[in-house]
Amino acid sequence: MLYAVFMSRALPSSPQPQEPLEPLQLMQTGPEADEPCLRADAARNRARLLEAAARLIAEHGVAGVTMEAVAAAANVGKGTVFRRFGDRTGLLTALLDHSAKRLQADFLSGPPPLGPGSPPLERLRAFGTAVLHRTAEQLDLQLAAQPEPTRRFTHPAFGSLHMHTTVLLRQIVPGADCELLAHTLLASLDPALIHHLTRQRGMPMERLEAGWLDLVARVTGTDRPR
Repeated sequence: MLYAVFMSRALPSSPQPQEPLEPLQLMQTGPEADEPCLRADAARNRARLLEAAARLIAEHGVAGVTMEAVAAAANVGKGTVFRRFGDRTGLLTALLDHSAKRLQADFLSGPPPLGPGSPPLERLRAFGTAVLHRTAEQLDLQLAAQPEPTRRFTHPAFGSLHMHTTVLLRQIVPGADCELLAHTLLASLDPALIHHLTRQRGMPMERLEAGWLDLVARVTGTDRPR
């Protein structure tokens, strides 16, 4: 995977603030990798299928998303859905990747404090809060489409989050092992953990947000925001 290639390189100890993260390469995966080469009608069909699947999730939850139901909602043959996404997992993964690209665009080029223009510590705080809310809003989809354990940390979507977290950490605590610290921070945003804390333990999102800010402060040796 491209993420593995990136992380196998010798990493600079203090990257420049504008160090490029090469988002298009990181996020090209699965059925979407050949998106620019699709014919216009094929691209429209794909968008229609994803929109139909998103509507079904909103109305019936992830359990309501079957290949047959998506085909019917999009007014296409079932074979079209299978050809485009392979199976139900491929469809759910495509939905998740689409959402991940929107989040990536926000933290790479969106307005501050999540996007460029704010100090790295403020961006890191905003980044975790954004990921936390995105995961909570799409929790069923996130759990259903999560890659199996041996592929979870080499998936390009995770690679994008990890690279961004690592770059911000290097600007805040340049002498630390920021690659490993990034894993520690991202572990607190894992969908399975958020499911456990919010749905099984009944914790409010405000407590999880406060926990993220506290964890960032402890990892970076900085004060919590007032």
